[in-house]
Amino acid sequence: MSSQGERLGWPHVHRRRIDSTNVLARQLAGGGAPHGTLVTADEQVAGRGRQGRTWMAPAGQALLCSWVIRDPSPMLSLAAGVAVAEVCGDRAELKWPNDVLIEGRKVAGILVEGRPHERWAVLGIGINVAVEPAQLPAELARRAGTLGLDPDQRDEVLKRLQKLLVRWLGAPDTEVLSAIEARDALAGRRIQWDAGSGTAAGLDQAGRLLVRIDSGGVVALDAGEVHLLSTS
Repeated sequence: MSSQGERLGWPHVHRRRIDSTNVLARQLAGGGAPHGTLVTADEQVAGRGRQGRTWMAPAGQALLCSWVIRDPSPMLSLAAGVAVAEVCGDRAELKWPNDVLIEGRKVAGILVEGRPHERWAVLGIGINVAVEPAQLPAELARRAGTLGLDPDQRDEVLKRLQKLLVRWLGAPDTEVLSAIEARDALAGRRIQWDAGSGTAAGLDQAGRLLVRIDSGGVVALDAGEVHLLSTS
């Protein structure tokens, strides 16, 4: 991978309340903001995840941050996932392509958006540092997890995350893939996506999810969302 993690976190723009850190970071990127520009917020009123979903967290309880990344690697999201998982601890697992889970509950999410033809991307990360799932709407509370830390530890988590992003965004692809394999929440499990179902079988060298389908073949998914199927 490139040295895209060499300088992260400066300049740093912080808002107490914002629609979305990714939206502001994209605006800054389009206006020429340098690589590593960081946007953080105490509260988002229109935070977004993949597939147009809303990322919700009570004010001051989650780490909400986005970085401008120049000349992004195709492995950006996966490498960032490894960094986030390490921040979240030894029990954290990675659910391809962008979720970090603890005991099956989502504690963090990653959203990469950008303009490849302009050679920039925005790396958005949300981590439930002190969120109590009971504070969330019922449909989210069933799936959400938390690091169970104090709200005032968000800065500490951010500092550690930035150090790990520097390490992993600059790591060779093979090292990133090995780290994902060690934390793979899907390996050997039955999954479903919009075009079928099968058994997850790790990632290929391009970071695509390999799935053994019931007919005996193997397909490689390079985008989209997968769901774990119940084993009961």
